[in-house]
Amino acid sequence: METKIPSDEFIIKFWGVRGSIPSPGASTVRYGGNTSCVEMYVGGKRLIFDGGTGLRLLGKSIQPKMSEPAYMFFTHYHWDHIQGIPFFFPAFSEDNCFHIHGQVPNDGKPMKMQQHFRDRVLHTNSPVPTAEVKADLKFYDLVCGETFTLDDISIETAPLNHPNGAMGYRISWGEYAAVYCTDTEHFPDHIDEHVLELSEGADVLIYDAMYTDEEYHNPKSPKVGWGHSTWEEGVRICKEAGVKQLIVFHHEPNHSDDFLDRVAKQVHEAMPGSAIAREGMTLDLTKPFPNHF
Repeated sequence: METKIPSDEFIIKFWGVRGSIPSPGASTVRYGGNTSCVEMYVGGKRLIFDGGTGLRLLGKSIQPKMSEPAYMFFTHYHWDHIQGIPFFFPAFSEDNCFHIHGQVPNDGKPMKMQQHFRDRVLHTNSPVPTAEVKADLKFYDLVCGETFTLDDISIETAPLNHPNGAMGYRISWGEYAAVYCTDTEHFPDHIDEHVLELSEGADVLIYDAMYTDEEYHNPKSPKVGWGHSTWEEGVRICKEAGVKQLIVFHHEPNHSDDFLDRVAKQVHEAMPGSAIAREGMTLDLTKPFPNHF
């Protein structure tokens, strides 16, 4: 039986921190090669953000039976954010319950979240028979830009600048707030007002910093229009919004551990106490800042 989730903590754990495609190998051991998946323990509830390949590792840590229902939130449905779902073992147990939240893409085909999840996320090309998913799945259609609550947890949403759309989340509980803002591209002449508002005064901003400014503007292979941002822009947002701590997230698949070590040093110099996300890293917002280990 799994240990009960503490009711007096706000803990964030990173299970997948890579973007676009899994990148296992000798050069990505320290930071990890699994794609986006972040778990939060907030006021006695388990919140899961995105279902990339990191979700498989999360599932192994809690199988076969969860002590409490879990709440899942999707930013969007590109492959690197849903690949782990068919391998999430707790979903195959009828003892478990998941409250699944997201906004269906506006592609001209009206569809509810439940149908979208079963038809498009639990894909027919999966090597695992998705018909065997036995958990109790409850679906919630979100409207991007609205705020909702889970008991004493407030969750704000905002649109992000990404191909086919994406949604950012701000999770507030008591005096603490964390922002999960991945798969977004900054604007050339101003800070994205949606990201800025979402981040205002937060304890931590988990931000899509797939590139450096140099890579983003490289005249030979620019990344403008690809839907991702830079760690330098993350620093600018944090300073403007009064965020305590930046966590660089959604690492480019070709960025090695050594490359990310160099970025980590630059990020810390620009904004002391901030960090590069790595698999297994944990933040405890109820502990003195900085709080990553």
